[in-house]
Amino acid sequence: MQIRLLTPDDAPEWWRLRQESLTCDPEAFSSSADDPQSLKMEDVRNRLRADSSEFFIVGAFDDGRLSGMAGFVRETGAKSRHKGRIWGVYVTTAKRGQGLGRKLLEAVLARSSEIEGIEQIMISVTATQTAAIALYRSLGFESFGREPRALKIGPRYIDEEYLSLPSKPL
Repeated sequence: MQIRLLTPDDAPEWWRLRQESLTCDPEAFSSSADDPQSLKMEDVRNRLRADSSEFFIVGAFDDGRLSGMAGFVRETGAKSRHKGRIWGVYVTTAKRGQGLGRKLLEAVLARSSEIEGIEQIMISVTATQTAAIALYRSLGFESFGREPRALKIGPRYIDEEYLSLPSKPL
């Protein structure tokens, strides 16, 4: 298994895995596979070309196929640039329970800790994702709130939990 930053050449594999994540784990993401896809492949390539102190995606490759991913984006506002967000964390069903999610998050946290000015990392997770919540807490993330009924899938509502991790001493 190779874990590394994605490049523009990885755009098709990222797109494939993103679609898989939305289809196979619909409760885990606020986006839906049914949402209109306004993002084009060239947009994905451009995002993967972006300044990695502002945006990056870490991927886990197994025989050339992307098996897991986790993204990072820095807040853009002058008053919020000290924060970054982890998003789009997903590991294929076949690779779950093997520590891959932890390795991906450790890679994101290591890379983000090198970015000048980042003092806090945020992540949100649906309350149904108990393994993910346990993983985030084991990495030092602490809950600071919960949004009731954040998502609605059919007749069912799902809460979302918000967690943060100081990346620099307070």
